[in-house]
Amino acid sequence: MKRCPWCEKDEMYIRYHDEEWGVPVYDDQKHFEFLILEAAQAGLSWHTILKRRENYRIAYDHFDPVKVAQYDEEKFNELLNNAGIIRNRRKIEASIHNAQKFLEVQKEFGSFSHYLWGFVDHQTIKNQWDHISEVPAHTELSSKISKDLKKRGFRFVGSTVIYSYLQAAGLINDHIKDCFRYDEV
Repeated sequence: MKRCPWCEKDEMYIRYHDEEWGVPVYDDQKHFEFLILEAAQAGLSWHTILKRRENYRIAYDHFDPVKVAQYDEEKFNELLNNAGIIRNRRKIEASIHNAQKFLEVQKEFGSFSHYLWGFVDHQTIKNQWDHISEVPAHTELSSKISKDLKKRGFRFVGSTVIYSYLQAAGLINDHIKDCFRYDEV
């Protein structure tokens, strides 16, 4: 079975590719999860974050944005000392701050999903890459969304982070054309 070559490190990575990556996400809690995880990934590999995903799930109250938005200094310090997640002060601060901004977007648009999918006219963009080397790190679209999120006060949402987020959440289908998942998502 032909897969995108980036996922062949181990069984966990293959399972993520085969079952989740690129599948359109409409659930706000899942969007919030990807927002936290993609921001944590900045400067690191997705594999590094994926290995810690369950630790993040526990540490961040199953990615409940309402709870995360209310984290206080004690909870912040608990996260900072949690060896199961990336213990970067700025990324942890951003995750709590972004939860507050996430709730503001929900209030304004009815859901974060509706806000985000509006950038692609509520349709997945299906790219047609023959080789993984063709897949960009960022695009005009990811820069546009990044700029809008930053204007709304979000942090750690640069164009490259957002492009990765759009891929993961299925707004962009970047499976290579001969990958078995290309036509499935």
